[in-house]
Amino acid sequence: QVQLVESGGGLVQPGGSLRLSCAASGFTFSIYAMYWYRQTPGNEREWVASITALRRTTYADSVKGRFIISRDNAKNTVYLQMNSLKPEDTAVYYCNAGGTTTGYWGQGTQVTVSS
Repeated sequence: QVQLVESGGGLVQPGGSLRLSCAASGFTFSIYAMYWYRQTPGNEREWVASITALRRTTYADSVKGRFIISRDNAKNTVYLQMNSLKPEDTAVYYCNAGGTTTGYWGQGTQVTVSS
């Protein structure tokens, strides 16, 4: 079955960096677009970044220039490099395969940006 397992979250000071990973299994990873979303309590899940099968990337305005999404098809893994982190980046980060209609989500990893 499809599995997406995020890792790499934690507590970081403002201005710091983290790299999230999402290990995928149970489907042909290389042909799927992959996405990162984030969610804070009481709010809708918010799209953060996307990477297509051909490695075309797009970003939400709130993270453009600070976050980088990438993928390693040999490892069935998608990454989110997060730089210049701000307190408003605090959220649970989720990876998604194929878009929200697939229902393929990881369990999430908490990122907290605080001094």
